[in-house]
Amino acid sequence: MTADQMTPAPPASAPSAAASGTWTLGDLTVRRIGFGAMRLPQTGPALVEDTVPRDRAQAMAVLRKAIDLGVNHIDTAAFYFSRLRSANELINSALAGPSGGYPDDLVIATKVGPARDTSGAWTDHGRTPAALRAQVEENLRQLGRDHLDVVNLRVLGADSVAERFGALAELREAGLIRHLGVSNVTPEQLEEARGIAPVVCVQNMYGIGVRPEYAEFVRHCGEQGIAFVPFYSIAGAGREGGATAASEPAAILAVAREHGATPAQVRLAWTLHQGPHLLAIPGTGDLGHLAANVAAGALKLTERDLTRLAEAHESPTASA
Repeated sequence: MTADQMTPAPPASAPSAAASGTWTLGDLTVRRIGFGAMRLPQTGPALVEDTVPRDRAQAMAVLRKAIDLGVNHIDTAAFYFSRLRSANELINSALAGPSGGYPDDLVIATKVGPARDTSGAWTDHGRTPAALRAQVEENLRQLGRDHLDVVNLRVLGADSVAERFGALAELREAGLIRHLGVSNVTPEQLEEARGIAPVVCVQNMYGIGVRPEYAEFVRHCGEQGIAFVPFYSIAGAGREGGATAASEPAAILAVAREHGATPAQVRLAWTLHQGPHLLAIPGTGDLGHLAANVAAGALKLTERDLTRLAEAHESPTASA
């Protein structure tokens, strides 16, 4: 059972993303509950070669519903695609329409660095400045835009970020990119990037029971005015395959029961409770799950809840 399947459809009066509060990425104000497009092009695990394309109408309906629910921050990438579907093309078709006019307050963040060939297999073609420029141009083409709101450099391993982040900084100066971020980085790599150009966000894997050693890093980002945007905040160690009911710590299940919520909603609420600079970008291809994810932005955890969840965070097998 995936995290999506554990999330029931919420009541018709579900809160909008506005209940989660806002944060500013540079000069762009976003609601703290956003939407991640990674799962949109396919059903089942994402970013694998052999996957089942999602129904196109369903995917586009989810995107439009996200906007209706107040979401104004979408995370995507040109390498989010299945055999028949591209996340960027779906976003363009669903939200821009024939006129190319996206909602005025919509912020689309994308990332560059990793690369996949047309079969979906990962390649080593995204590591040079020229390749990064080509990826930026491809995102622009697919999204139908003349600039990208936020571009995150996805760092692979212990690579130096200087040359590649410098290339993106040049594209920012040229007006193709408005703001820059980094993904999958260490504190040292973040500081290397900040020495080249302003950084508005860090996208790293983080969630209850996942990388508790990041606590100081998360705090440091907030002190510097940098958003921390966890990926896999619901799936955790399940990554592309999603979370499973059997893997949930007892504390998460207990807090969920007491709030009439789901484990996925508790995980999202915990993310937002880690600081005002934490942004959530849960992804799904199901309308009910989408609304439930957005509703998690209104879930208020008590100090007792946070204490129990802190124990689960530092020891995933901790009991309630």
